[in-house]
Amino acid sequence: MTRVLVVGAGPTGLALALQAHALGAAVRVIDRRTEAARPSRAMMLHARSLEVLRPLGVADSLLRYADSAPTVRLHLRGRVLPVRIAELAVPDTAYPHLTLLPQARVESVLATALESRGVPIERGVELASLRSARRNGVQVQLRGLGEATSDYLVGCDGADSTVRQAVGIGTSGGVYDREIVQADLELDGGLGTDTAHVSTTRAGLIFLFPHGDQAAWRLLATRPVGGGPMSPRDVQEMFDAARLQTRVGRVAWSEIVPMRHRLADRYRDDRVFLAGDAAHVHSPAGGQGMNTGIQDAINLGWKLAQAASATDPETLLDSYELERRPVARATTAWTNLVFWAESGLDPIAALIRTVLLPVGAPLVVPTVLRRRHLTAAGFRILAQLRVAYPSSRLSIDDGRPDSLPLRVGDRLPDLPVAVADGGTRLQTLTAQPGTHLLLLRDAPTVEVDDGSIHVHRLLDRGGRGLVAVRPDGYVGLRTTEASSPQVAHWLSSTGASPTPAVLRRRGLR
Repeated sequence: MTRVLVVGAGPTGLALALQAHALGAAVRVIDRRTEAARPSRAMMLHARSLEVLRPLGVADSLLRYADSAPTVRLHLRGRVLPVRIAELAVPDTAYPHLTLLPQARVESVLATALESRGVPIERGVELASLRSARRNGVQVQLRGLGEATSDYLVGCDGADSTVRQAVGIGTSGGVYDREIVQADLELDGGLGTDTAHVSTTRAGLIFLFPHGDQAAWRLLATRPVGGGPMSPRDVQEMFDAARLQTRVGRVAWSEIVPMRHRLADRYRDDRVFLAGDAAHVHSPAGGQGMNTGIQDAINLGWKLAQAASATDPETLLDSYELERRPVARATTAWTNLVFWAESGLDPIAALIRTVLLPVGAPLVVPTVLRRRHLTAAGFRILAQLRVAYPSSRLSIDDGRPDSLPLRVGDRLPDLPVAVADGGTRLQTLTAQPGTHLLLLRDAPTVEVDDGSIHVHRLLDRGGRGLVAVRPDGYVGLRTTEASSPQVAHWLSSTGASPTPAVLRRRGLR
């Protein structure tokens, strides 16, 4: 078994451990925090994160605690504009909705799933030092517990990552002149109990969600750097400036979060990898942080588990940074722009929030919501459904099957298909860990003696071709002939291949 040591039990670390374990790795998870409970910083789980977590059997559990049809009231200088964000016009995903779900609940669901699989979360365990070598694995010193060895180590330990500093990986980026105010509040009437609120002010936007960890409401707002701790009076003054008709009853918890945007110079040092906030940090605009980290984890987890079986393990492992670092760089760029519009202190940003938005939103928002294709286009970007890896070394194009026109490197869309058991959808068909081979109706039979490779014949899609889907739900190979030698090549390069003898016997090599 490949042994993977995960440092950090946040959403990224837990998702990575689940993915690697599901593909056969022996996983150990440590976290220096002694308690699991902590206030949530992230509040939104996007569609693509739910898609990649679905094969691990946790998506339904997450949705049981989520608000997937949030109602939002926009407070625009005294005017209130209700916006109901129900199911969107996105037919190729099982999750065509915004999903409000606090980070603490995400961590709880993932940790419970991991522990049910026999992998405990070792809390109060701190990494003291590490040494990595390509041939000998990673040796670490755990404070108070002595030495431990693993084949790979992944730092999922946050923006001030001990792992990143230990291996000497630098970062580039900068700091913002604004900071985030977060608080859990009890409010004395005026705003209902099941509606989120967004209000514009000269200092920035104020968000109120009815999903606090320690009280009924969660406040998220921006302000200039250096204001000191928030008292109930400070919060009330903020609400009064935003014309929110409510009174602050109690502040159960609050914190000030300095804001920065940083990107690690590289994601790998020998057998040590970085994921989540340890690799990239950006503004909270669009709720991208937790989601980008989870998708890092799902991308890397299967590669670590299958590297030992790959014909070229270094290429497989290097593909993690080559695929995911550009995603973080692009996310930082567009969230910087959105964060400026939400909270910038310059006159132009203030003009957008206090004049243009109050005047334009009542006209523009209903029009956009009625034109569902416009809403869907924005949702696809926000939900990270457009992330793709067409230039990856793991993306092989050997001809497009006409009846299944999928592009290599793209996420597998949730299209309706017919199989022997009847009608289903592609993401339902592939909702189990491993590699999936989609055979067109007339393709020669492909049989493999490997439990992590699943073969499906699509009876309503004519042709002799094949599409191979990676364990993270991206199209890795397409070919017009399922008997193409590219099938064996791709399987072996991703570590999913059975033995060469089996491939020859089945006519794939």
